[in-house]
Amino acid sequence: MMLMIMVVIVSSACTSGSKPAAGTTPAPSPAPAASAAKHGNNLVVAINANFITLDPHNTSDTHSITAARTMYEGLMGFDDNMQVTPALAESYKISPDGLVYTFTLKQNVKFHDGTEFNAEAVKANFDRILDQKNNLRFRKNFLNVNKIETPDPKTVIFTLSQPYNAFLNKLAMALIISPKALKDYGADISKHPVGTGPYKFKEWVQGDRLVVDKNPDYRQQGIPKVDSVTFKPVPENGSRIAMLKTGEADFIYPMPTEQVAQVKGQSDIVVDTIDSTIVRYITLNTMKKPFDDVKVRQAINYAIDKNAYVKVVKSGLGAKLDSTMSSKTQYYSKQTGYDYDVNKAKQLLADAGYPNGFQAEIWGENDSETMKGMQFIQQQLALVGIKLDVKSMEGATLSDQINAAKTPQEAKIQMWNVSWSPSSNDADGATRGLFSSTMFPPAGSNTAYYKNDNVDKWIEDANKAIDSAQAKSIYADIQKAIWADAPWAFLGVDQVISGKRSNIDGVKVMPDGSIRVANAAVK
Repeated sequence: MMLMIMVVIVSSACTSGSKPAAGTTPAPSPAPAASAAKHGNNLVVAINANFITLDPHNTSDTHSITAARTMYEGLMGFDDNMQVTPALAESYKISPDGLVYTFTLKQNVKFHDGTEFNAEAVKANFDRILDQKNNLRFRKNFLNVNKIETPDPKTVIFTLSQPYNAFLNKLAMALIISPKALKDYGADISKHPVGTGPYKFKEWVQGDRLVVDKNPDYRQQGIPKVDSVTFKPVPENGSRIAMLKTGEADFIYPMPTEQVAQVKGQSDIVVDTIDSTIVRYITLNTMKKPFDDVKVRQAINYAIDKNAYVKVVKSGLGAKLDSTMSSKTQYYSKQTGYDYDVNKAKQLLADAGYPNGFQAEIWGENDSETMKGMQFIQQQLALVGIKLDVKSMEGATLSDQINAAKTPQEAKIQMWNVSWSPSSNDADGATRGLFSSTMFPPAGSNTAYYKNDNVDKWIEDANKAIDSAQAKSIYADIQKAIWADAPWAFLGVDQVISGKRSNIDGVKVMPDGSIRVANAAVK
C-alpha cells in the first residue's frame, strides 16, 4: 500500500527494545484488568502513522486504505487471502474479448445517510474518478473505461477501450461514496465519509484518532459485533507496545519486531505473523545527479548488506527483496545479483567519477522503524564514502513535499526510504504506479522518476494481455529490466506482525498491510 504504503504508502514501525538474556525465557506477565472492562464493547487499534486522507478515491497509503474499508465498499472486494470477490455486486459477466463488464447490483442496500445504493450511484462515483479536473489518484486505474451504462437501477455496464486484466482488482479498490454526500460536501468529502460499510464515520482528529461507529443497518446480519473502533496513530514503538501490555490498546500494528520474543507466551497477548506483499526499498531519483548514473545506483545496491538489514531493522522477521515485488504478488519473477560487495560498490563509484563518494539526503517518515532503517543505510553507505543527511517527516508533510513537484525538474527528492504493497493484489499494482514514466508525482508514485521506453511499452502490453501466460512472460521482462536499471535500492520483504489482547477476535492484518475490522469482536 504509495504502500503504498505512500505508503506506504504502506509504512511499518520498529524501535530498539531490551531482549532477554541468552538462555532465559521471559516470565509471562500477569494479565491486567481485561481490556473489555477498559473499553466495553469498543475496540482501540494503535497504528504507527497518521491517516493521510479519508477520500477512498485518492488514497495511496495503506493506513488510509484501512480507514476507507471500514466505512466503504466497492462493487468487488477482497477475501482474507486478497482474492477478488463480489461485494456490492451480486454477480458479473465479462465478454469473451475482455472489453465489456456487466454487473448486477445487490438490492436494498443504503448508504449511511439513507441514500439508496443503485446503478446511478455507481456511475456518479466513476464520473467523479474519471473527471480530470478532480485530479484523483484512482483515475489512472480507469483510463481504459470508454463508456459506463446504467440500463436499469440494478445493472451497470463498463465498456473498455482495450482489455485490462487487472480491472476487477481495480474495481475492488474503487469504493463507492454516497452521491448525496458527494453533492453536499464536494472536495471536502475526505472529512465527511459516507459509504455502505460496516462502520459509520464519527470523528477524525488528525494525529490523534479516527473513530467509527457501528452501522446498525449493515447489509450482512450480525456484522459488526463491536459498537465502535478507535484508530490511534502511535509512531513510537515503545509506546505502542506499552499500550498493548496495559490494555490501553486492544490491537496494535505493526508489532515491534524486537518485542515479539518478549511477549510470546503471555496468556493475555497474542502475536500473529503472516507473509506479506510489502516491499522495502529506497527510491533513487534517476533524474538528479549523481543518481542519473546507473553505476551509482548499482553501487548503492552492492553497498547495502540486505541480510543484515533484515536482521538489524526487522529483527530477522522478513526476507531479502529479490525483485521489484514480493514473491506473494501475482507474476513475481526472482532476480539475482546485488549481493553485499563493498569493493564492487567502490569500483562502480570510481568508474562513475565518484572515487571519494558524495553527499546526499535521504527522506523518510518519523516512525521508529523507518528512522532505524535510515540510520542503518546511513552507516552502510558511509563505508563507501557516501555521506547521508537523514531527514524524517510526518507522513502527510512528506507526501506534500513529494507531490508539490509538478515536473521532474521541480522535484527536490533524492532518496526516499519507503515501502509499497499492491493493495489491489495484482502485478499492475506493483508495477505501473512505481515504474511507468506516466506516473511521476503527483500523478503516481514513481518517485525514482524512472523512465525506460521498453518498460513503459511492456506495462501497457501486460495490461492488455488476456492470456495469463503471456502476461507472466511480459512481467518477467519488466522485472529483469528494472532490476538491472536499479532505480531503487532493493531492501527487504516484510512479515506482517500484529499483536492483540487475548479477548479480541476477528481483527486481521491483510497481506498488503491493511487492517480488517469488519468481523471484530470482544469476548
